[in-house]
This record gives sequence, structure tokens and C-alpha cells, in this order.
Amino acid sequence: MPDQHLLALQLEHLKQLQSRYEHALESHGYNTLLMASGFAPYQYGDDQAWHFQGYGPFLHWTGLTGREHCWLLIRVGQKPVLWLYEPIDFWHAGRPLPEEPWLQAVEVRSRRTPDAPELTTCNGLAVIGDPVLLDGLPGDINPPALLKALDETRVHKTDYEIGCLAHANTLALEGHRAAQTAFLNGESEFAISLAYQQATRQREADAPYHSIIGLNEHAGTLHYQYYDIQPPGLPRSLLIDAGVRYRGYCSDITRTTAGSGEAHFAALVQGLERLQLRLCAMVAPGVDYIDIHRKAHQGLAVLLSASGLVKGLDDEAIVEQGITRAFFPHGIGHFLGVQVHDVAGRPVPPPEDAPFLRLTRMLEPGMVVTIEPGLYFIPSLLRPLLSGPLGHHLNRELLDELQGCGGIRIEDNVVVSDSGHTNLTRKAEP
Repeated sequence: MPDQHLLALQLEHLKQLQSRYEHALESHGYNTLLMASGFAPYQYGDDQAWHFQGYGPFLHWTGLTGREHCWLLIRVGQKPVLWLYEPIDFWHAGRPLPEEPWLQAVEVRSRRTPDAPELTTCNGLAVIGDPVLLDGLPGDINPPALLKALDETRVHKTDYEIGCLAHANTLALEGHRAAQTAFLNGESEFAISLAYQQATRQREADAPYHSIIGLNEHAGTLHYQYYDIQPPGLPRSLLIDAGVRYRGYCSDITRTTAGSGEAHFAALVQGLERLQLRLCAMVAPGVDYIDIHRKAHQGLAVLLSASGLVKGLDDEAIVEQGITRAFFPHGIGHFLGVQVHDVAGRPVPPPEDAPFLRLTRMLEPGMVVTIEPGLYFIPSLLRPLLSGPLGHHLNRELLDELQGCGGIRIEDNVVVSDSGHTNLTRKAEP
């Protein structure tokens, strides 16, 4: 049961959402919005459905993951109405809503059928959600300008949302500690995954994303998706990128651990963590997020030079020649909320030197971002460097030694405050 303070914050959260949505609706000529929670379609040629987690705007209002075929009605100046799909079903178990104060702020109704509720009036109506569910409904279906405005309502988190994100960090860190212990005890990727799930008390399917758990060279695949069931003969490194979903809100944390006897790799992990903390310290109102990304490359150049991985070039040239991009090919982070890569992060395209950057905005109070620099030894990215005119600047012997460690990523979840920032991840550490 959440603490009473968080439940009280949820009531204020709903008031703020009502105000934000009313402004968005009226600005675009609407007075009523019907949204679908979504559904899990069946896999082609099978009677098994995909796992379901819910449509972002619906989760923003309710936090109810796993609730298919529900509908939420938002009207200007009126109480929201939530229709819960509650069929009579002996195949599957129902899940009653817990008695919480927010239910008094919403009119809750029960429906036996999954179809949309019939509305008494359809004037000024917009309907949003999975188009498969909306076919044939009255009103404007997924109007692009309104959808963009609704995405903006999620950019600045309420105090309730930040409380949920903070707790999701606390829960995830319990899993990360268990995963590190399992690694140091010589367990396999699969066993490490089980240790993480046991510690977080969360099924893999209910996590905000498929946990990335890579040992040794697997840590060099950015979204490594498999779990070996046998431990490696020599455990050299662990990279785990894993989070927890709490009341709809996601944490997204990455940690890297060096194995016993990996002195060079351990030094790089420590160096990247120092850089990561400096980057987190940059988070503040008025800071261009792209500048944090570029500062990451400048810091990585210093680390590559200091470690002896790159020699004969100054730090500026290491960045300008594209060497840091071969070691750190992704963006420095993204928005975080009810989606791991939360919406509205790229009002303008990313710059040419950062094509995968998911956030291109000036930071403002209430935004929640991830800061996740990396340093990887990815053969397909390093091979062109080694065979090209810059190859003699790379320490091939050291690269060969580190290749089997895969790579490093360190990621925290950070709130932009009025005067600076709060690192939710580090704050939750014991």
C-alpha cells in the first residue's frame, strides 16, 4: 500500500491533468476526449496474445497497467469517467481496484463488453488510442495536433509522478544489488535475471522493458536480448540495464561491474562513472540537453586518452575525428515517465553528430531525464577505425584485451528542479 502522502499527491496530480487537458482540448476546438486503454492483439496464426501494458495517456491518468479495453472520458469542467472492462470470465482472474482516494475523483463504471461506451453527445469530441479499436467511432480520431499537445502534458512531471519514479528507482536498485551479487558468485545471465526479478518482486513481463543482462562480450550489444543459461568460463564483466514499473511509472538504471582480475576494465568503469556523475551535475534549468551529450563525448575523449586506448591525438581531435562515436554510438539519454522513452523529447531533429539522441530540448523544472554515457568495444564500429587512416592512433593490444569485456554503461534517472537537479537513482542508494 502506498503511503498516504503519495496518495494525496495523486489527487493533486489528477487536478493538474484535468487543467492541462482542458487547456489542450479548448485550444484545439474540443470539449470532450475519449481514450482507449488499448488491448493485446493475438499473435499471427496463434491463440496467444502479446503481453499488454497500456496506452501512455491512459497510464498518465490512471497508472493502471494491464487493463485492456478500458475507456476514459475527459470533459471540460466535469468529472472524468472511467469504464473498466470487467467481463464474467472463468478463464482469467479479475483484478479489483484497491480502495484509494483517487477513485473519488473519478466516476468509475463497469462494463461487460470491450466496445467503446456510447456517448450522449458527440459534438466537440476527439477519440485517441490504438486505431484498431477506434474504427467507426464518432468524433475526430487521433487528431495529430491534439495528440502533440497531449504529449506536452507529460513533459513536466507532477510531484506525484516524481514520487512514483523515485520509488521505482528504489525497487530497481534492490534488483541491481541482487544481480551484482549473482554475477560475483559466478551465475549465468539467466540466473542473474531471476535474481533481479526475485529482488524486485516483478515478473519480467511486467517490467517497463526487457532487461538487458550481458556478460563479457555480450555487454557490447547495446540492446542485448538473450540470456545464456550457462555461466561463462571466466566472468569478466556484467552490464545490466533494468528497471521497475511502479503505479505505471518506469525506472531505467544501468550498472556495469568488472570481474575479478580485470584491472584495466575496472579502471575504465570507475573513470566512466566519474564522468557520468559530472554529466548528471550539469542537469539544471536552462541547460541544452544536447550540450550534455557533447560534454559526454569530450569527457570520453579524455578517458580514452588517459587510459591509453587512443594515443597521439589531443582530446578535441579525438572527438572531431569521430573516434568517440565509435566507442559511444548512442545518445546520452531521454525523457522518462510512463514510457521508458517518454514522449515529446524531439521537437527538433537531433544534430548530425548525434543521430540517435532522443532528447533535443532545453531543460526545464519538472522534466525527468536519464544520463547514460557508454564506452563499448563493438567490432563492427571499431573495425573501420582500425583499418583506416586513424588506426595507428588506437592501442590494438589493449583493445584486444578489453574486447571480451564488451562495454560499459552507467545510467541514472535525474529530475530537473527549480535550481538544479535531484538524482533519483543516487538518492535511493543506501
